Amino acid sequence: MSIRRAFPHRLRACALALGFGVIAGIAHAEQEPPWLLDSGIGAFASVPESTYPQPVPAPSVLPDAPQRSAFSPIQLVLDLANHLRDIRYKRGGREPSTGFDCSGFVRYVFHKGIGADLPNTSAAQFRAGQKINRSDLRRGDLVFFRTAGKRISHVGIYVGDGEFIHAPSTGKRVSVSRLAEPYWSRRFAGAKRLDALAEHAPAHPHDQG
Repeated sequence: MSIRRAFPHRLRACALALGFGVIAGIAHAEQEPPWLLDSGIGAFASVPESTYPQPVPAPSVLPDAPQRSAFSPIQLVLDLANHLRDIRYKRGGREPSTGFDCSGFVRYVFHKGIGADLPNTSAAQFRAGQKINRSDLRRGDLVFFRTAGKRISHVGIYVGDGEFIHAPSTGKRVSVSRLAEPYWSRRFAGAKRLDALAEHAPAHPHDQG
């Protein structure tokens, strides 16, 4: 074979070798140079997986995702009390299945809600806890009334905004009343904050009266 005929074959072989060498080098490069993008050769080179961004975690697992705070004892008491609304009144009643009187309702709510044991009567409950001025009432405080002479004869749980929940009297059901109502305002005897709640600062602005 003459030199003239062999030269084109060698030239083409060198060009092919050079081209495959460039592609092989590009496969291991971190970034493609601009000239490679223009040439179209880069389409044959594999792109390392490390060049793709990592998937974004779901919002629930982000480091700064907000966590739901635990209920305060005050909230546990009020949630249970509201759950028992419309239970009928029964003198001496201590359970939802039979009905409640006023002290039985309060005793049940605090025992089942936060494990606090209270006396059986409203007069005995009045002797427990810390005395609170009416202007300083906070949700969860006990409010007492004299509905039969001078003795303490009725109790309810303050729920905020001037209202309290209680088991009123025969023929009625657990419900919410207002301290400002003439009947209750005239018979208001005082308020107490139980030791089980006194150590807890208000968990929410609405815990204040």
